[in-house]
Amino acid sequence: MKLLWSVLLTLLLAGCNGNRIIDYTNQKPDDFPVIRAVGYAVISIQPGPTRDEKMLQAIRASKMDAYRELAESLNGQQVVAHSRYQDLRQVSNALDVSVEGIVRGARVVRSYPNGNTYATEMELDTRDLYNINQLAYGH
Repeated sequence: MKLLWSVLLTLLLAGCNGNRIIDYTNQKPDDFPVIRAVGYAVISIQPGPTRDEKMLQAIRASKMDAYRELAESLNGQQVVAHSRYQDLRQVSNALDVSVEGIVRGARVVRSYPNGNTYATEMELDTRDLYNINQLAYGH
């Protein structure tokens, strides 16, 4: 049992090491991972009078969703939670999550419909991101 807890603790601590945020403007990282993201949008709920117009809106929405996912990977998420208790009972609970950041150098790998959903796959080679920032900031 003690060995099991040791293994679980080691895995937990090892998992924390991979959650680092690298500033690609100032320092050259040791490695350059490729970050991948997939964005989705439901076609039928998009605005527009025709199926073709709904499809175009879904293409755009799925691309924006993929950018959001890349921004989460690069910059993280801000999580704000509020719980209120009265007489030892929870009376309200709220969770707000937001993402803010700039995504440079991403490219669309694949974009396709899948039933009533449209998907856009994107990737960001962080080596490209590093090179872009070196040119932009003159380091």
